[in-house]
Amino acid sequence: MTIRDRYAPSPTGLQHIGGVRTALFNYLFAQSQKGAFLLRLEDTDRTRFDAAFVQNLYDTFTWLGFYWSEGPDRGGPVGPYIQSERLGLYQKHAQALVEKGRAYYCFCSTARLDALREEQAKTHAEETGYDRHCRGLSPSQGAARLAAGEAPVIRLKIPLGETTRFTDALLGSVEWKNDAITPDPVLLKSDGFPTYHLANVVDDHLMGISHVLRAQEWLPSTPLHVIMYQLFGWDHPVFCHLPMVMGQDGKKLSKRHGATSIDEFRRAGYLPEALINYVALLGASYEEGKDLYTLEELCSRFSLDKLSKAPAVFDYKKLGWYNGQYIRMKTDEALAALALPYGVEAGLFGCPGTAPDAAQHRAFSAAMGLIKERVSVLKEIPDKIRYLFAEPPLPPVSEFIPKKRDLPQTIDLLSICRNLVEPLEALSDTQAEAFIKDQAEKAGVKVGDLMMPLRVALTGARVSPPLFGTIRILGTTRSLERIDRALAALQA
Repeated sequence: MTIRDRYAPSPTGLQHIGGVRTALFNYLFAQSQKGAFLLRLEDTDRTRFDAAFVQNLYDTFTWLGFYWSEGPDRGGPVGPYIQSERLGLYQKHAQALVEKGRAYYCFCSTARLDALREEQAKTHAEETGYDRHCRGLSPSQGAARLAAGEAPVIRLKIPLGETTRFTDALLGSVEWKNDAITPDPVLLKSDGFPTYHLANVVDDHLMGISHVLRAQEWLPSTPLHVIMYQLFGWDHPVFCHLPMVMGQDGKKLSKRHGATSIDEFRRAGYLPEALINYVALLGASYEEGKDLYTLEELCSRFSLDKLSKAPAVFDYKKLGWYNGQYIRMKTDEALAALALPYGVEAGLFGCPGTAPDAAQHRAFSAAMGLIKERVSVLKEIPDKIRYLFAEPPLPPVSEFIPKKRDLPQTIDLLSICRNLVEPLEALSDTQAEAFIKDQAEKAGVKVGDLMMPLRVALTGARVSPPLFGTIRILGTTRSLERIDRALAALQA
């Protein structure tokens, strides 16, 4: 059997973590089985449809770096891949069910249905939903009302008193009493548009979908879909309902937990390979003792039997750890190219939006080696190195003074350091460490005590990126200017 699966989003919002996880698992499964991964746009909800969300879909997966082999923008043998372009197919198949006596025309007005819902709520009725009022209409009665100009919906005739069974690839055997399924749901609306259920089943069959991997929130809809397959006389695909993605409070991941749209993660400075790596682990395992995987490694290792039934917990700290690992894998040049837009936006080179000049660009690239080990997202980078591009505010005098030292001693220490800046600029880190250690011994002080006033003078803070690299980027002249400014403040 040729494996064919799909990602079938409704373009009514931005792409989010849950949807991307579903798409990724479908992609990994298809790749692992040398099958086909399709994209289908389920755009029949025209009230919420927005072309901007379609573009966001394409942009998101272009950025993430994995894509479908068939879809609206790529074409394929079973198109069109947009549901609003397939209306005739849904109408044809809904009508076929009517002709077989497995669906029927319903002429109930909106007013009648509203009154029915109100009555059921008022009486706390055990059975809610549609009361199958039109289920007993004969074909001739339906035809007569159609001829009279009434516009019906088409409802599915759910077999009553039966139990629907299917096997889920993850959850095992599932049974559902038909009487617990939504009573005779609408398949085709009066405007000729299908409901989700009809379009989904017809498309999956006609597109040859062999496996449906989707979130467990769709599990209650699956008995209805299985019934529809049976009434059409088709074999249903293999269903696999993926574990939910939860926040750390145990509730379904949502905006209250922080960023969920991929655009938000992208703006914050997460890397696509880190996001893919982490999302691929939400509800799946691959290899004991290994955390970092390339997309190719994930494709080769993925299988349905490695999925977990338990909900996956989305941990932003863990995602940050993954992102930090991938940041550190970048060369300084590659990291600078990724981080530069954040520097421009943060006004690192002047006003926000100002691009760096040649000297600033060189300093920015050189600074990547200083902060690579200290950031988890790209957006953190500008503030980490802002002191290299603008004079940092002078902190309180107390910040300059090492523990168990006083102000006069601190002034002496900074004065010693002033004479060390020029030789330090020309030394490698290893050479600089040996040089500073030797100078501290000659002065009879600890290395940390000698370096602290210098660090605060140059960076404005006790904690900063590596000091020797800072001196090389600032250069002797700018470093001495900052030391002199600090000495003046300490001596005032």
